[in-house]
Amino acid sequence: IISALFLRDTLAVASNDAEIAVQEKLKHKERYASKLLDFFHAADTSQDGFLSLQEFEAILLDEAVRTWLSLMEVDVHDTAQLFKILDSGDGMVSPDEFVEGILRLKGHASSQDVLRIMHYCHKLMNDVASIGSRLDHIECAPIVQQ
Repeated sequence: IISALFLRDTLAVASNDAEIAVQEKLKHKERYASKLLDFFHAADTSQDGFLSLQEFEAILLDEAVRTWLSLMEVDVHDTAQLFKILDSGDGMVSPDEFVEGILRLKGHASSQDVLRIMHYCHKLMNDVASIGSRLDHIECAPIVQQ
């Protein structure tokens, strides 16, 4: 009976510890996102609510900013490439795109990220092979030179 009570209390404490850890992680993520939004607004010199490549490159010329991002585990060596990753394709980065993109880029790739990339590469290779197979079966008319 004593062992069962001890085990019950231990499991309750462990469950409580896990809940506290989750709450702390969420608070940390919220603080980090808030700092990123502050950074975004400082970089948005046109104050139009979006970052252009020029605004992004300009703020990343500041060594203190580069160091801060580096401490946040964001690699800023290739600013144009980083901007393209954050941009949805319209040439501007919104606050949401910026925060979500930086949060995803923070740190090293997880095994889940690597597996996702491997899956996409495998699918892409199959698609290319399928296209190649279809092209092999198409007869082309001879090109007539004029």
